Amino acid sequence: MLTSKMWIGGEWVDAESGKTFQTINPATEEVIAEVPLAGDADVDKAVKAARAAQPGWAAMPLMMRSMVLQKMAAAMREHLEELAQLDSLEHGTPITAARMWAGLAPMLLEYAAGACRTVVGEQIPIDHDTIAMMRRDPLGVVGLIIPWNLPIVVTCAKLGGALGVGNTAVIKGPSINSMSMLKLAEVFASVKELPPGVVNIITGPGGAVGGAIVAHPGVDGIGFTGSSETGKKLLATASQTVKKCSMELGGKNPSLILPDADLDLAATTGTNMQFNNCGQHCSSVGRYYVHESVYDEFVAKLVDIANKVVVGDPADEKTDMGPVVSKEHYDEVMHYINSAVAEGAKIVAGGGRPANVGDKGFFIAPTVLADCRHEMEAAREEIFGPVCVVIKYTDNDDLIQLANDSRYGLCTFVYTKDIAKGMTFIEKLETGNVFINCHILTNEMGWGSDVKDSGLGREGGVTGIVDFTQQKQIIIRYSQDHQMPHH
Repeated sequence: MLTSKMWIGGEWVDAESGKTFQTINPATEEVIAEVPLAGDADVDKAVKAARAAQPGWAAMPLMMRSMVLQKMAAAMREHLEELAQLDSLEHGTPITAARMWAGLAPMLLEYAAGACRTVVGEQIPIDHDTIAMMRRDPLGVVGLIIPWNLPIVVTCAKLGGALGVGNTAVIKGPSINSMSMLKLAEVFASVKELPPGVVNIITGPGGAVGGAIVAHPGVDGIGFTGSSETGKKLLATASQTVKKCSMELGGKNPSLILPDADLDLAATTGTNMQFNNCGQHCSSVGRYYVHESVYDEFVAKLVDIANKVVVGDPADEKTDMGPVVSKEHYDEVMHYINSAVAEGAKIVAGGGRPANVGDKGFFIAPTVLADCRHEMEAAREEIFGPVCVVIKYTDNDDLIQLANDSRYGLCTFVYTKDIAKGMTFIEKLETGNVFINCHILTNEMGWGSDVKDSGLGREGGVTGIVDFTQQKQIIIRYSQDHQMPHH
């Protein structure tokens, strides 16, 4: 069994209480590691270390901070296999997919290293002898609370921009992926140009440790990715100290399959995120609306894809899909499948435990639920699992109204060969991201926008970096004989 320590102020430390907790392999249900169980005292120590480091880090020339981010990315590239193996071990990600995600993470740091140089202020015209400027300053200390589905990628997406503009960070990694996060801390600790306290990584449960970070008066801003329910609680806490928050939350993303859609494209693109990482992606398709004229054909294509997915040991190079992340999440996903059946849906693929995996591990077969209805629980709530919810619509249905009738607003997908028709959907859809005949959310240039219960702020790109700054107005009058206006 592995053991490790947290990284605070450039030092490796146990929890002040001495308490630890275990991480579990979701494929075997075996204990992987004992990691520190942080508490309020550890959060306070990490925040104080970040506050002590922040003035010097912000005062460092921008090009130097950019260079440090490049060094951090280079250090990650030397340890990609270790990061991928830990992700596969702790999270159940098939090793081939884990390597892909590990390889993306340093690219996000490298992008931020360049993009942070483009963040500039503005000049405001006020009077002929007065200069008014809006400059962008760092928030100060930011708390970054990381989800369990893509921990290394999301950490780098948030951290690169936050550091690039002069903030320091306290990072709360997900409990499930604690060893992956502490390995990342070890990688960053090897970068001698990174001053102690600029990055601090602690471990512990989200409710206690994440809540303590958000409540801490020494934390100036929050970057959070997770469920809408948790996000709302953290926003309520953050309001007590009026912290700036950027939050990417849940989704129940509709995919609109028009009669003229390329069905192969729609099915393969949708299921790529539906079954990749067990559907544990915020941007996976939550509900397919398929026109009645192509409904049966489209369902058959989903079933064919689902039946060909190789489910098994995440360490096996041939595995396409491993287990879901925990017993708790397994029970939740199965609840949605069972509730859909109870409400009249039909299981046409999967629906339970695959026959080939034995009785250990939190495995769920790739599942297709046909004959679903818009009002079903499984069609309205985020499942976050390998489950396709397929709904038939007719010419009499208002497709835009169906797509918008959700408390979520992360993504909408539109499939049609008539691009002009597809473009007419853009203004009407209540969503932060619209994809026409594609699915491209996770990239360094523009991660995504969120509306409704799916969040606020922006992740990735220059606008995501700007979210970690605050504006300061400066007005300078340079004339000595300025006449005040008469009233």
